[in-house]
Amino acid sequence: MAHIKKQLKLAGCALALLGGLSYTAQASANTAVAIGISGWTGFGPLVLADKAGIFKKNGVDADIKMIPQKDRLLSIASGSLQCAATTIETYIPWNLRVHLKQIVMLDKSYGADGIATRSDIKSFKDLKGKTVGVDAKGTTSYFTLAWMLTKNGMTMKDVQINTMSPSAAAQAFVAGQNDAAVTYEPYLSQIRKDPKAGHILATTLQYPMVMDSLGCQSDWLKEHPKAAKALVKSYFDALKMIQDQPKKSYAIMGSVVKQTGPEFAASAKYLRWQNKADNRQFFHGVLQNFSKQAGKIMLEEGIVPKLPKIEDIYDGQFVQ
Repeated sequence: MAHIKKQLKLAGCALALLGGLSYTAQASANTAVAIGISGWTGFGPLVLADKAGIFKKNGVDADIKMIPQKDRLLSIASGSLQCAATTIETYIPWNLRVHLKQIVMLDKSYGADGIATRSDIKSFKDLKGKTVGVDAKGTTSYFTLAWMLTKNGMTMKDVQINTMSPSAAAQAFVAGQNDAAVTYEPYLSQIRKDPKAGHILATTLQYPMVMDSLGCQSDWLKEHPKAAKALVKSYFDALKMIQDQPKKSYAIMGSVVKQTGPEFAASAKYLRWQNKADNRQFFHGVLQNFSKQAGKIMLEEGIVPKLPKIEDIYDGQFVQ
């Protein structure tokens, strides 16, 4: 009897060991990928996919890194990032240095990006000669200002630029510095909450031109197509979690940018996360048409010396 019990015990240990090895093998099979993002509200689902274990569940070991947009290109070029979340137009100048392809559209701004001005500045024409706090050339905020000025018959030469990050631009504006500030949520809400500082001259409600996507290096996509599909699936799974468990989801996403769940939810009201149907439209017309307009402005403003082929900046096959 003792001999039988010993055999059963050994068998149990062997099964436990095999189970552990199976789990370890499964875990090690997950593809590692470093993704650069910022505190932009629209990137919240990527944070949620990380913090809620959605990436790992789908077979990806994602390392989410908070990196300012102006520094993300250098990180991609150095190889420390395989993927990055950024605005659609950014892929135009970036792809003159690295080969990055958009694989899923993340969000579209509905008032989440804008320009705030002092109360006496009533129109874009009043901005002529004024100082604007805005991020560096090649960033979303810089392009947002260029786009809005162009649509009003002006150029970047008509204003004085004070280069600063979106968060710093908002803080400086509220503190009384500069005549205007270009920023986005959640920082734009700092200005919304302080009407004494000035007012919101225009946002993406009047100028719908800020859209974000997740892009990855071409070589990485070729080597890891299953991981790319897993990244896209994880984004959509995160949207499902937001729908099913909004309170928990907003709390998780808000914690990364030092906001409460309700505060993050309030910021999210100014954008729309993009589902599968939105993505199919995006990759079949929206992306191409917008990129042509954006490229024209970038050439005129000297943001880029030439334009890449539009077909080189996206790969929509991973949206199932």
